[in-house]
Order: sequence, then structure tokens, then C-alpha cells
Amino acid sequence: MNLEKVVFGFFVLLAATLNFGFFLGDIDDPAVHNVYELFAALVVSLVATVLKFGDRTQIGAVHLATSLVADLQLVAATITWAWAVHVSAEGLTDVTTASMVSLSGGALLANVVSVVLLVVETVSFQRH
Repeated sequence: MNLEKVVFGFFVLLAATLNFGFFLGDIDDPAVHNVYELFAALVVSLVATVLKFGDRTQIGAVHLATSLVADLQLVAATITWAWAVHVSAEGLTDVTTASMVSLSGGALLANVVSVVLLVVETVSFQRH
């Protein structure tokens, strides 16, 4: 068993599941979208991105691209939340929450692509 692959797979799957947990629920209801889950999804996604550096294969490049897309979407969602809570006079509104959750939905799609790539790579692995 390759420990590096286990750690890589763990962080890819954890990023997807944390993002899914944040995304799930009414799109405009701030009560069902925990900001700490958003931060956890962002941190784990960033760790997964770092783990994807160094893989010089074509599938590694696509893994990195999906991770960068997820990071960008989660950073935008986090900035949206921070702006609404700390800068905007209106606070966290239904519209702001919907924007934040939509951005995390984009990240979730990128995470799903990454998980599919991981499964395809694992299934097509040939022992020497």
C-alpha cells in the first residue's frame, strides 16, 4: 500500500465531503450553511492542492486544475461571507447566502471531477 496515495485520496475525498456538507440545504437560508464548514472545506481543499503539485502526468495536471478551480470558488465564497458579515451594512442576507452557496456549488462540481479522476486512475492502475 502506498501511503502517499492514501493521504492524497483522503484529502481529495475530505475536501469533497466537507464542501458537500456546506452546500447541502436551502440555498438562501444562512442557518443551514455553517461558516466553519466553509472554512474547513477551504483549508482541506488548499491542502489537497498542495499535495497535487509535483505530479507530472497528464492526469496529475487535470487533478491540479480541478483543485485550483475548487480553491478559487471557495475563496470567493469565503470573501463573500466576510464582506457580508464584516463590511456590508446589510449583513448576511438571503441573496448573499445564495451567492456564497452557489460559489461552493461550483467548487463541489470541481471536487466531484477530481474524485472521478481519482477513481478512474485507481481502477486503471496496473501493477508491474
